[in-house]
Amino acid sequence: MERRYFLSSAAAAAATFAGRRLKAAPSDRVRIACVGLRGRGKDHIRGYSNLENVEIVAMCDIDESVLNERASAFEKTGKTRPATYTDIRKLLEDKSIDAISIATPNHSHTLQTIWACQAGKDVYVEKPCSHNIFEAKQIVAAARKYNRMVQQGSQSRSSVALQEGVQRMREGELGDVYMARGLCFKWRNTIGRQPVEPVPAGVHYDLWLGPAPEHPFTKNRFHYNWHWFWDYGNGDLGNQGIHEVDIARWGLGVKFPVKASAIGGHFMFDDDQETPNTLNCAFEFNDNGKRRMMEFEVRHWMSNHEPGIGEGRSNDPNTIGNEFYGSKGYMAISGYTNYKTWLGKEQTPGPSATKGGDHFLNFIEAVRSRDRNHLNAEIEEGAASTVLVHLANISYRLGRTIHFDPETMTIKDDAEATALMTRKYRKQFVVPEKV
Repeated sequence: MERRYFLSSAAAAAATFAGRRLKAAPSDRVRIACVGLRGRGKDHIRGYSNLENVEIVAMCDIDESVLNERASAFEKTGKTRPATYTDIRKLLEDKSIDAISIATPNHSHTLQTIWACQAGKDVYVEKPCSHNIFEAKQIVAAARKYNRMVQQGSQSRSSVALQEGVQRMREGELGDVYMARGLCFKWRNTIGRQPVEPVPAGVHYDLWLGPAPEHPFTKNRFHYNWHWFWDYGNGDLGNQGIHEVDIARWGLGVKFPVKASAIGGHFMFDDDQETPNTLNCAFEFNDNGKRRMMEFEVRHWMSNHEPGIGEGRSNDPNTIGNEFYGSKGYMAISGYTNYKTWLGKEQTPGPSATKGGDHFLNFIEAVRSRDRNHLNAEIEEGAASTVLVHLANISYRLGRTIHFDPETMTIKDDAEATALMTRKYRKQFVVPEKV
Protein backbone atom coordinates (compact mmCIF):
# COMPACT_ATOMS: atom_id res chain seq x y z
CA MET A 1 0.00 0.00 0.00
CA GLU A 2 1.61 3.25 -1.10
CA ARG A 3 1.35 6.06 1.43
CA ARG A 4 0.31 8.61 -1.17
CA TYR A 5 -3.12 6.97 -1.27
CA PHE A 6 -3.77 8.39 2.19
CA LEU A 7 -2.22 11.84 1.85
CA SER A 8 -4.97 13.98 0.37
CA SER A 9 -5.65 16.86 2.73
CA ALA A 10 -8.84 17.26 4.70
CA ALA A 11 -8.94 20.85 3.48
CA ALA A 12 -9.30 19.59 -0.08
CA ALA A 13 -12.31 17.56 0.99
CA ALA A 14 -14.05 20.79 2.00
CA ALA A 15 -13.79 22.05 -1.58
CA THR A 16 -16.82 20.00 -2.55
CA PHE A 17 -19.02 19.58 -5.56
CA ALA A 18 -22.10 20.89 -3.70
CA GLY A 19 -23.30 23.72 -5.87
CA ARG A 20 -22.77 22.03 -9.21
CA ARG A 21 -25.43 20.01 -10.96
CA LEU A 22 -24.67 18.10 -14.14
CA LYS A 23 -27.59 17.95 -16.54
CA ALA A 24 -27.96 14.31 -17.48
CA ALA A 25 -28.29 13.54 -21.17
CA PRO A 26 -30.21 10.40 -22.17
CA SER A 27 -26.88 8.74 -22.95
CA ASP A 28 -25.76 9.46 -19.37
CA ARG A 29 -28.21 7.00 -17.84
CA VAL A 30 -26.59 5.27 -14.85
CA ARG A 31 -27.59 1.66 -14.30
CA ILE A 32 -27.20 0.81 -10.63
CA ALA A 33 -27.58 -2.24 -8.39
CA CYS A 34 -28.49 -2.06 -4.70
CA VAL A 35 -26.80 -4.65 -2.48
CA GLY A 36 -28.12 -5.24 1.05
CA LEU A 37 -31.76 -4.19 1.14
CA ARG A 38 -32.85 -4.17 4.76
CA GLY A 39 -32.63 -1.06 6.95
CA ARG A 40 -30.32 1.44 5.28
CA GLY A 41 -30.61 -0.43 1.99
CA LYS A 42 -34.23 0.65 1.76
CA ASP A 43 -33.01 4.26 1.87
CA HIS A 44 -30.62 3.52 -1.00
CA ILE A 45 -33.49 2.31 -3.15
CA ARG A 46 -35.55 5.39 -2.31
CA GLY A 47 -32.60 7.74 -2.90
CA TYR A 48 -31.74 6.50 -6.38
CA SER A 49 -35.39 6.20 -7.38
CA ASN A 50 -35.71 9.98 -7.02
CA LEU A 51 -32.78 10.81 -9.32
CA GLU A 52 -33.04 11.78 -12.97
CA ASN A 53 -31.71 9.28 -15.50
CA VAL A 54 -30.77 6.70 -12.84
CA GLU A 55 -32.18 3.20 -13.21
CA ILE A 56 -32.11 0.54 -10.50
CA VAL A 57 -31.66 -2.57 -12.62
CA ALA A 58 -30.68 -5.14 -9.98
CA MET A 59 -31.08 -5.91 -6.29
CA CYS A 60 -29.14 -8.32 -4.10
CA ASP A 61 -29.73 -9.69 -0.62
CA ILE A 62 -28.88 -12.96 1.10
CA ASP A 63 -32.37 -13.06 2.66
CA GLU A 64 -34.80 -14.08 -0.07
CA SER A 65 -37.83 -12.76 1.83
CA VAL A 66 -36.30 -9.27 2.04
CA LEU A 67 -35.13 -9.46 -1.57
CA ASN A 68 -38.55 -10.42 -2.93
CA GLU A 69 -40.34 -7.85 -0.78
CA ARG A 70 -38.11 -4.99 -1.98
CA ALA A 71 -38.28 -6.05 -5.64
CA SER A 72 -42.07 -6.36 -5.52
CA ALA A 73 -42.51 -3.02 -3.77
CA PHE A 74 -40.26 -1.39 -6.36
CA GLU A 75 -42.28 -2.91 -9.22
CA LYS A 76 -45.52 -1.63 -7.69
CA THR A 77 -44.27 1.94 -8.11
CA GLY A 78 -44.58 1.43 -11.86
CA LYS A 79 -40.91 0.73 -12.51
CA THR A 80 -39.45 -2.33 -14.21
CA ARG A 81 -38.84 -5.16 -11.77
CA PRO A 82 -35.07 -5.41 -11.21
CA ALA A 83 -33.04 -8.57 -11.64
CA THR A 84 -32.58 -10.26 -8.26
CA TYR A 85 -29.55 -12.03 -6.80
CA THR A 86 -28.53 -13.61 -3.52
CA ASP A 87 -24.81 -13.71 -4.40
CA ILE A 88 -23.14 -10.41 -5.28
CA ARG A 89 -20.53 -12.23 -7.36
CA LYS A 90 -23.23 -13.33 -9.81
CA LEU A 91 -24.59 -9.78 -9.99
CA LEU A 92 -21.13 -8.41 -10.82
CA GLU A 93 -20.99 -10.60 -13.94
CA ASP A 94 -23.57 -8.30 -15.56
CA LYS A 95 -21.44 -5.93 -17.64
CA SER A 96 -24.36 -3.56 -18.23
CA ILE A 97 -24.37 -2.47 -14.55
CA ASP A 98 -22.43 0.77 -14.05
CA ALA A 99 -22.35 1.01 -10.27
CA ILE A 100 -23.38 -0.77 -7.09
CA SER A 101 -24.59 0.67 -3.82
CA ILE A 102 -23.68 -1.40 -0.76
CA ALA A 103 -25.63 -1.44 2.52
CA THR A 104 -24.53 -4.82 3.86
CA PRO A 105 -23.00 -5.44 7.33
CA ASN A 106 -19.60 -3.89 8.05
CA HIS A 107 -17.62 -7.10 7.77
CA SER A 108 -18.48 -7.43 4.06
CA HIS A 109 -18.01 -3.81 2.94
CA THR A 110 -14.39 -3.95 1.85
CA LEU A 111 -14.42 -7.31 0.07
CA GLN A 112 -17.60 -6.50 -1.83
CA THR A 113 -16.17 -3.12 -2.85
CA ILE A 114 -12.93 -4.71 -4.07
CA TRP A 115 -14.88 -7.30 -6.07
CA ALA A 116 -16.94 -4.50 -7.63
CA CYS A 117 -13.86 -2.43 -8.53
CA GLN A 118 -12.29 -5.49 -10.13
CA ALA A 119 -15.48 -5.97 -12.13
CA GLY A 120 -15.29 -2.37 -13.41
CA LYS A 121 -18.11 -0.98 -11.27
CA ASP A 122 -18.21 2.29 -9.34
CA VAL A 123 -19.23 1.90 -5.69
CA TYR A 124 -21.20 3.71 -3.03
CA VAL A 125 -20.40 1.84 0.20
CA GLU A 126 -21.97 2.47 3.58
CA LYS A 127 -19.92 3.56 6.55
CA PRO A 128 -17.63 2.34 7.95
CA CYS A 129 -16.03 1.27 4.68
CA SER A 130 -13.91 -1.37 6.43
CA HIS A 131 -14.05 -3.78 9.35
CA ASN A 132 -10.38 -3.23 10.30
CA ILE A 133 -7.32 -1.11 9.45
CA PHE A 134 -5.88 -3.54 6.90
CA GLU A 135 -9.14 -3.37 4.96
CA ALA A 136 -9.12 0.45 5.10
CA LYS A 137 -5.81 0.36 3.21
CA GLN A 138 -6.98 -2.24 0.70
CA ILE A 139 -10.24 -0.54 -0.23
CA VAL A 140 -8.38 2.64 -1.20
CA ALA A 141 -5.77 0.63 -3.10
CA ALA A 142 -8.53 -1.08 -5.13
CA ALA A 143 -10.24 2.22 -5.98
CA ARG A 144 -6.94 3.60 -7.24
CA LYS A 145 -5.77 0.51 -9.14
CA TYR A 146 -9.04 0.15 -11.06
CA ASN A 147 -9.71 3.91 -11.30
CA ARG A 148 -13.21 3.67 -9.88
CA MET A 149 -15.45 6.25 -8.25
CA VAL A 150 -15.86 5.00 -4.65
CA GLN A 151 -17.86 7.00 -2.10
CA GLN A 152 -18.35 6.25 1.60
CA GLY A 153 -21.88 6.79 2.91
CA SER A 154 -20.93 9.75 5.12
CA GLN A 155 -23.86 11.87 3.98
CA SER A 156 -22.96 14.79 6.23
CA ARG A 157 -20.18 15.59 3.75
CA SER A 158 -22.88 16.59 1.24
CA SER A 159 -24.69 18.93 3.64
CA VAL A 160 -24.45 22.46 2.28
CA ALA A 161 -24.68 23.87 5.82
CA LEU A 162 -21.86 21.69 7.17
CA GLN A 163 -19.67 22.50 4.17
CA GLU A 164 -20.21 26.17 4.97
CA GLY A 165 -19.44 25.63 8.66
CA VAL A 166 -16.19 23.81 7.89
CA GLN A 167 -15.20 26.52 5.43
CA ARG A 168 -15.81 29.17 8.09
CA MET A 169 -13.44 27.33 10.41
CA ARG A 170 -10.86 27.17 7.61
CA GLU A 171 -11.18 30.93 7.17
CA GLY A 172 -10.61 31.60 10.87
CA GLU A 173 -14.13 32.33 12.15
CA LEU A 174 -13.33 30.45 15.38
CA GLY A 175 -9.66 31.36 15.46
CA ASP A 176 -7.26 28.53 16.21
CA VAL A 177 -9.46 25.41 16.30
CA TYR A 178 -7.64 23.10 18.67
CA MET A 179 -10.28 20.57 19.71
CA ALA A 180 -13.31 18.76 18.33
CA ARG A 181 -15.83 16.62 20.14
CA GLY A 182 -18.23 14.06 18.69
CA LEU A 183 -21.41 13.01 20.50
CA CYS A 184 -23.37 9.81 20.03
CA PHE A 185 -25.99 9.61 22.76
CA LYS A 186 -28.66 7.18 21.55
CA TRP A 187 -31.40 5.47 23.50
CA ARG A 188 -30.61 1.78 22.96
CA ASN A 189 -32.30 -0.97 24.94
CA THR A 190 -30.93 -4.40 25.83
CA ILE A 191 -30.80 -7.01 23.05
CA GLY A 192 -31.41 -9.79 25.56
CA ARG A 193 -30.17 -13.30 24.91
CA GLN A 194 -31.07 -15.48 21.96
CA PRO A 195 -30.43 -19.22 21.60
CA VAL A 196 -28.81 -21.02 18.70
CA GLU A 197 -31.49 -22.05 16.20
CA PRO A 198 -31.82 -23.28 12.62
CA VAL A 199 -31.08 -20.81 9.84
CA PRO A 200 -34.41 -19.34 8.62
CA ALA A 201 -35.73 -20.59 5.30
CA GLY A 202 -34.50 -18.50 2.39
CA VAL A 203 -31.48 -17.09 4.25
CA HIS A 204 -28.13 -17.85 2.61
CA TYR A 205 -26.20 -17.79 5.84
CA ASP A 206 -22.81 -18.75 4.38
CA LEU A 207 -22.99 -15.72 2.08
CA TRP A 208 -24.01 -13.54 5.02
CA LEU A 209 -21.02 -14.70 7.07
CA GLY A 210 -18.71 -13.96 4.15
CA PRO A 211 -15.25 -13.11 5.58
CA ALA A 212 -16.34 -13.63 9.21
CA PRO A 213 -15.64 -16.84 11.17
CA GLU A 214 -18.32 -19.51 11.27
CA HIS A 215 -20.77 -19.33 14.15
CA PRO A 216 -24.13 -21.06 14.69
CA PHE A 217 -27.09 -18.88 13.75
CA THR A 218 -28.79 -16.76 16.41
CA LYS A 219 -31.22 -13.89 15.86
CA ASN A 220 -28.98 -11.54 17.82
CA ARG A 221 -26.12 -12.12 15.40
CA PHE A 222 -28.29 -11.39 12.39
CA HIS A 223 -30.50 -8.46 11.37
CA TYR A 224 -29.23 -5.19 12.87
CA ASN A 225 -27.94 -6.60 16.17
CA TRP A 226 -24.85 -7.85 14.32
CA HIS A 227 -23.52 -4.33 15.06
CA TRP A 228 -22.82 -5.41 18.64
CA PHE A 229 -20.55 -8.38 17.84
CA TRP A 230 -16.85 -7.96 17.01
CA ASP A 231 -16.99 -10.54 14.19
CA TYR A 232 -19.34 -8.36 12.12
CA GLY A 233 -19.66 -4.83 13.54
CA ASN A 234 -17.66 -2.17 15.33
CA GLY A 235 -20.09 -1.17 18.07
CA ASP A 236 -21.90 2.15 18.08
CA LEU A 237 -18.58 3.88 17.48
CA GLY A 238 -18.58 2.27 14.02
CA ASN A 239 -22.33 2.44 13.56
CA GLN A 240 -23.70 5.90 14.35
CA GLY A 241 -20.42 7.24 15.71
CA ILE A 242 -18.43 7.05 12.47
CA HIS A 243 -20.51 9.96 11.17
CA GLU A 244 -19.47 12.21 14.04
CA VAL A 245 -15.86 11.00 13.99
CA ASP A 246 -15.73 11.90 10.30
CA ILE A 247 -17.22 15.36 10.87
CA ALA A 248 -14.79 16.01 13.74
CA ARG A 249 -11.75 15.02 11.68
CA TRP A 250 -13.03 16.99 8.68
CA GLY A 251 -13.60 20.11 10.77
CA LEU A 252 -10.21 19.90 12.49
CA GLY A 253 -8.44 19.48 9.16
CA VAL A 254 -6.39 16.48 10.33
CA LYS A 255 -5.69 12.98 9.02
CA PHE A 256 -4.24 10.34 11.32
CA PRO A 257 -3.56 10.55 15.07
CA VAL A 258 -0.34 9.74 16.86
CA LYS A 259 -2.22 8.45 19.92
CA ALA A 260 -5.63 6.90 20.51
CA SER A 261 -7.15 5.92 23.83
CA ALA A 262 -10.57 4.61 24.80
CA ILE A 263 -12.23 3.43 27.99
CA GLY A 264 -15.77 2.26 28.58
CA GLY A 265 -17.83 -0.84 29.03
CA HIS A 266 -21.10 -2.67 28.64
CA PHE A 267 -23.19 -1.25 31.46
CA MET A 268 -26.65 -1.96 32.92
CA PHE A 269 -27.59 -4.93 30.77
CA ASP A 270 -26.74 -8.63 30.96
CA ASP A 271 -27.19 -9.78 27.38
CA ASP A 272 -25.41 -11.10 24.29
CA GLN A 273 -23.78 -7.79 23.32
CA GLU A 274 -19.96 -7.85 23.05
CA THR A 275 -19.20 -4.25 22.10
CA PRO A 276 -19.35 -1.41 24.66
CA ASN A 277 -22.52 0.61 25.01
CA THR A 278 -20.66 3.43 26.75
CA LEU A 279 -17.30 4.62 25.45
CA ASN A 280 -15.02 7.64 25.85
CA CYS A 281 -12.34 8.09 23.15
CA ALA A 282 -9.49 10.56 22.81
CA PHE A 283 -7.17 11.16 19.86
CA GLU A 284 -4.07 13.33 19.62
CA PHE A 285 -2.86 14.70 16.29
CA ASN A 286 0.51 16.22 15.48
CA ASP A 287 0.75 17.58 11.96
CA ASN A 288 4.09 19.31 11.41
CA GLY A 289 4.34 20.21 15.07
CA LYS A 290 0.75 21.47 15.30
CA ARG A 291 -1.08 19.56 18.07
CA ARG A 292 -4.83 19.10 18.05
CA MET A 293 -7.19 16.93 20.02
CA MET A 294 -10.38 15.06 19.28
CA GLU A 295 -12.81 13.52 21.76
CA PHE A 296 -15.66 11.16 21.04
CA GLU A 297 -18.31 9.78 23.38
CA VAL A 298 -20.93 7.05 23.09
CA ARG A 299 -23.76 6.81 25.63
CA HIS A 300 -26.56 4.27 25.34
CA TRP A 301 -29.27 5.43 27.72
CA MET A 302 -30.44 8.58 29.50
CA SER A 303 -28.46 11.71 28.67
CA ASN A 304 -28.66 15.47 28.33
CA HIS A 305 -28.46 17.58 25.18
CA GLU A 306 -25.20 19.52 24.86
CA PRO A 307 -24.82 22.28 23.73
CA GLY A 308 -28.41 22.34 22.57
CA ILE A 309 -27.71 19.49 20.15
CA GLY A 310 -30.89 17.49 19.70
CA GLU A 311 -33.14 19.97 21.49
CA GLY A 312 -36.49 20.78 19.97
CA ARG A 313 -37.13 17.38 18.40
CA SER A 314 -40.35 16.03 19.87
CA ASN A 315 -39.94 12.90 22.00
CA ASP A 316 -36.38 12.36 20.72
CA PRO A 317 -33.91 11.55 23.52
CA ASN A 318 -30.92 11.30 21.16
CA THR A 319 -28.04 13.75 21.02
CA ILE A 320 -26.10 13.32 17.78
CA GLY A 321 -23.61 15.96 16.69
CA ASN A 322 -20.29 17.72 17.10
CA GLU A 323 -18.62 20.59 18.92
CA PHE A 324 -15.55 22.56 17.81
CA TYR A 325 -13.54 24.81 20.11
CA GLY A 326 -11.26 27.63 18.94
CA SER A 327 -9.48 30.66 20.33
CA LYS A 328 -12.31 32.97 19.19
CA GLY A 329 -15.42 30.88 19.77
CA TYR A 330 -17.07 27.52 19.32
CA MET A 331 -19.41 25.75 16.92
CA ALA A 332 -22.12 23.13 17.43
CA ILE A 333 -23.26 20.84 14.64
CA SER A 334 -26.58 19.09 15.16
CA GLY A 335 -27.19 16.00 13.09
CA TYR A 336 -26.12 16.40 9.47
CA THR A 337 -27.76 19.64 8.37
CA ASN A 338 -27.27 22.39 10.95
CA TYR A 339 -24.49 24.42 12.55
CA LYS A 340 -24.45 27.32 15.03
CA THR A 341 -21.60 29.43 16.36
CA TRP A 342 -20.94 31.47 19.48
CA LEU A 343 -18.15 34.04 19.39
CA GLY A 344 -15.96 35.79 21.93
CA LYS A 345 -15.88 35.76 25.70
CA GLU A 346 -19.50 36.89 25.74
CA GLN A 347 -20.51 33.91 23.57
CA THR A 348 -22.38 36.15 21.17
CA PRO A 349 -24.41 34.13 18.63
CA GLY A 350 -22.57 34.10 15.32
CA PRO A 351 -23.22 32.66 11.85
CA SER A 352 -25.51 29.65 11.53
CA ALA A 353 -27.18 27.69 8.77
CA THR A 354 -29.50 24.75 8.15
CA LYS A 355 -29.37 23.01 4.81
CA GLY A 356 -28.90 19.42 3.76
CA GLY A 357 -27.72 17.83 0.53
CA ASP A 358 -28.06 14.70 -1.58
CA HIS A 359 -25.15 12.31 -1.09
CA PHE A 360 -26.54 9.79 -3.60
CA LEU A 361 -26.79 12.52 -6.24
CA ASN A 362 -23.21 13.58 -5.51
CA PHE A 363 -22.08 10.01 -6.18
CA ILE A 364 -24.03 9.75 -9.43
CA GLU A 365 -22.62 13.07 -10.67
CA ALA A 366 -19.09 11.82 -10.04
CA VAL A 367 -19.90 8.59 -11.87
CA ARG A 368 -20.83 10.74 -14.85
CA SER A 369 -17.92 13.19 -14.60
CA ARG A 370 -15.28 10.48 -13.94
CA ASP A 371 -13.50 12.86 -11.56
CA ARG A 372 -13.07 11.53 -8.02
CA ASN A 373 -12.44 15.07 -6.77
CA HIS A 374 -16.16 15.63 -7.26
CA LEU A 375 -16.97 13.09 -4.54
CA ASN A 376 -17.79 14.68 -1.20
CA ALA A 377 -16.75 11.55 0.75
CA GLU A 378 -14.20 9.97 -1.60
CA ILE A 379 -13.04 6.64 -0.22
CA GLU A 380 -9.63 7.96 0.88
CA GLU A 381 -11.40 10.38 3.22
CA GLY A 382 -13.83 7.74 4.38
CA ALA A 383 -11.06 5.25 5.08
CA ALA A 384 -9.04 7.80 7.07
CA SER A 385 -11.97 8.42 9.42
CA THR A 386 -12.63 4.69 9.67
CA VAL A 387 -9.04 4.10 10.84
CA LEU A 388 -9.80 6.29 13.90
CA VAL A 389 -12.76 4.05 14.77
CA HIS A 390 -10.56 0.97 14.62
CA LEU A 391 -7.75 2.50 16.67
CA ALA A 392 -10.18 3.46 19.45
CA ASN A 393 -11.77 0.00 19.46
CA ILE A 394 -8.34 -1.63 19.64
CA SER A 395 -7.46 0.60 22.60
CA TYR A 396 -10.70 -0.32 24.36
CA ARG A 397 -10.27 -4.06 23.77
CA LEU A 398 -6.69 -4.10 25.02
CA GLY A 399 -7.13 -1.55 27.81
CA ARG A 400 -4.23 0.70 26.86
CA THR A 401 -3.27 3.69 24.73
CA ILE A 402 -2.34 2.95 21.12
CA HIS A 403 0.62 4.78 19.60
CA PHE A 404 0.20 5.13 15.84
CA ASP A 405 2.75 6.06 13.16
CA PRO A 406 0.95 7.98 10.38
CA GLU A 407 4.03 7.74 8.15
CA THR A 408 4.05 3.94 8.02
CA MET A 409 0.39 3.33 8.96
CA THR A 410 1.51 0.99 11.75
CA ILE A 411 0.99 0.65 15.49
CA LYS A 412 4.21 1.11 17.43
CA ASP A 413 5.75 -1.58 19.65
CA ASP A 414 2.53 -3.49 20.35
CA ALA A 415 2.18 -6.95 18.81
CA GLU A 416 -1.29 -7.55 20.26
CA ALA A 417 -2.62 -4.29 18.85
CA THR A 418 -0.97 -4.94 15.49
CA ALA A 419 -2.70 -8.32 15.30
CA LEU A 420 -6.07 -6.56 15.67
CA MET A 421 -5.37 -4.46 12.58
CA THR A 422 -6.56 -7.40 10.49
CA ARG A 423 -8.34 -10.75 10.89
CA LYS A 424 -8.31 -14.33 9.63
CA TYR A 425 -10.56 -14.73 6.62
CA ARG A 426 -12.65 -17.67 5.52
CA LYS A 427 -11.83 -19.42 2.24
CA GLN A 428 -13.46 -17.78 -0.78
CA PHE A 429 -13.95 -14.58 1.25
CA VAL A 430 -10.36 -13.38 1.69
CA VAL A 431 -9.59 -9.66 1.47
CA PRO A 432 -6.49 -9.85 -0.73
CA GLU A 433 -3.02 -8.55 0.13
CA LYS A 434 -2.73 -7.49 -3.51
CA VAL A 435 -5.89 -6.10 -5.03
